[in-house]
Amino acid sequence: MGGHQGGESDKTVVVKALIHCDGCSDKISRCLSSLEGVENIEIDRENNKVIVKGEVVKDPLKVLERLKKKYSKNVELISPIPKPEKPKEEEKKDEPEIITVMLKMYIYCDGCENDIKRIIKKMEGVLSVELDKENSQVTVKGTMEKDKLVAYVKKRLKKHAEIIEEEDDNREENEIGDNGQEPENTCCRPPQYPAQCIYPNQTFSDENPFACSIM
Repeated sequence: MGGHQGGESDKTVVVKALIHCDGCSDKISRCLSSLEGVENIEIDRENNKVIVKGEVVKDPLKVLERLKKKYSKNVELISPIPKPEKPKEEEKKDEPEIITVMLKMYIYCDGCENDIKRIIKKMEGVLSVELDKENSQVTVKGTMEKDKLVAYVKKRLKKHAEIIEEEDDNREENEIGDNGQEPENTCCRPPQYPAQCIYPNQTFSDENPFACSIM
């Protein structure tokens, strides 16, 4: 049987397979004849080819898979050459934002400190936990939700915790003027003593260094 020329090749599926005898030919015919869309099967034993016609040409991989499953794994699709599959673009998942949450919690001892760190780190999304025992503050970084963090702490540690809002943290910074300098202290200072004022129990003497020098 000859090869298929021109546009005819677009209407056929050609598969390379080892065909030793009539038994091999019959087996190929049986396994492909039940495949949906197959209208005609030609066996080219001389060139070890199987030519299939029909609607199945729209999905040549079906022919290849059927032969691999029912006949032999050593088969190869010759025509039509399947277009290389485009790698599936990984769905761009919005990376969760890493936030910093400051909690007000009472930390009584080293044991409390260790428990707080250990348990909060177990929460999903928590990346780091830092404690400021002196100021009773816990700084948590991660992708967790603020409210869920507070609820988690209250449930797991049985401790009261509240979020320190950013406004509180930046209060001191906001008090600094726009020019980066602290505002002038406007509190009233008592006026200086007049030059003529003499401190009590002071006399005009060179031996008294605190004596008024104005004569």
